[in-house]
Amino acid sequence: MRLARVTGTVTATIKPDSLRGKTLLLVETVDSAGKKKEPARQPAIVAVDTCGAGVGDLVLLAHGSAARVSAETSGAPVDCAAIAVVDAVHS
Repeated sequence: MRLARVTGTVTATIKPDSLRGKTLLLVETVDSAGKKKEPARQPAIVAVDTCGAGVGDLVLLAHGSAARVSAETSGAPVDCAAIAVVDAVHS
C-alpha cells in the first residue's frame, strides 16, 4: 500500500461496463509527511475510488491484485484503488 494525494479526477466515456459508475481519481504518491515523492517527474496514477475521496484528500492506495478485492472493484480491470481517506499519519 502507498500514501497518495488526490490531485484531480479522470473522465473516460468509453470503458468496460465493470467501471461504469466508478469515480477515477488522479493521484500522486507522497511520503509520510504528505510531501510529493522524488523524483518529481514520477507519473501520476489513476485509481478507482472506493472510499468517497475528493481532490486534496490523502488516501491509502492498494495496488495489483489487492486493488480488486473490494466489492466495488471485484471483476473489474483495476490495478490501483483508493481504499481509505487518511486522517493522520504518525511516524
